[in-house]
Amino acid sequence: MNALLLILKISVTVVLVASIAEALVLSWRNGWRSYDWKAAGVSVFDFLVREYPLRWLLPLAFWTGAMDWFYAHRLFTLPMDHWTGWAACFIGQEFCYYWYHRAAHRVRWFWCTHAIHHSPNQLNLSAAYRFGWTGRLTGTLAFFMLAPLLGMPPRVILLMLTLNLLYQFWIHATWIPRLGPLEWVLNTPSAHRVHHASNLEYLDGNYGGVLIVFDRLFGTYIPERADLPCRYGLVNPVTTHNILEIEFGQWRALFRDLASARSVRAFVGYLVKPPGWKPDGPGDTTEELRQRAALQAVPAGQPAGTTDFLPVQYKELS
Repeated sequence: MNALLLILKISVTVVLVASIAEALVLSWRNGWRSYDWKAAGVSVFDFLVREYPLRWLLPLAFWTGAMDWFYAHRLFTLPMDHWTGWAACFIGQEFCYYWYHRAAHRVRWFWCTHAIHHSPNQLNLSAAYRFGWTGRLTGTLAFFMLAPLLGMPPRVILLMLTLNLLYQFWIHATWIPRLGPLEWVLNTPSAHRVHHASNLEYLDGNYGGVLIVFDRLFGTYIPERADLPCRYGLVNPVTTHNILEIEFGQWRALFRDLASARSVRAFVGYLVKPPGWKPDGPGDTTEELRQRAALQAVPAGQPAGTTDFLPVQYKELS
């Protein structure tokens, strides 16, 4: 755990210095008004509040205690004195992270926190550390409980999760090109640009941490296209720099929907269905938005349900 704390202390300085350096270079190259300094300030404030007062007020004790309990009742014991044990922990942590990240986009309860990370309308290194303040309350570490049950030491998993998130810092960049064969294995800036894009064609893809192989395995990989520039931010863009609105706007909308629920199905659906789901009538989930876009593209006299008329981006969604 001392190694984890040391990594965190060093990373705070490196991350902030690197993001400021990028901001200065991009502003010098593209003009000072081209860079959203206010959004970067929001990200810095989000980061500092989360890493200092909230780390003290909302410690990980409960979740690490639960991981210790699962490890005490583990099904296997990995050989941590051999490289194969560490490799298994790395793969196991990546697997758990993939499913956490996928749920963070597809389950509204988790999306209310994760949407904060996607709220910047520019993608840059400062966006990498805008995570939101409510992650520890929503139970995101529950997705990692499988790892200690399978014999992976909790401290090793937490260390690798920290390294996972640190790795993802550099991929929040728009100026790094595609990386050739590495795109098949690693989560790269190109793959992560797609993940942050709000284009209908790019929604809900590329959930990996360090690796992109689980996206390819489970059918959620979406390549970046030269003919379709990424548009960053949320589908309904956040236009304010009010930190409280950014941090709690999604939660307010969720609680408003829960208060309006007229059945148990509706109440539970608002919590666990994808963002945009509605209990009665069409909603605004990714699937429904794509379906409406395809129907709107049907010319007069063309039977609905066929895709021969569609542009390439809609054919790929069919």
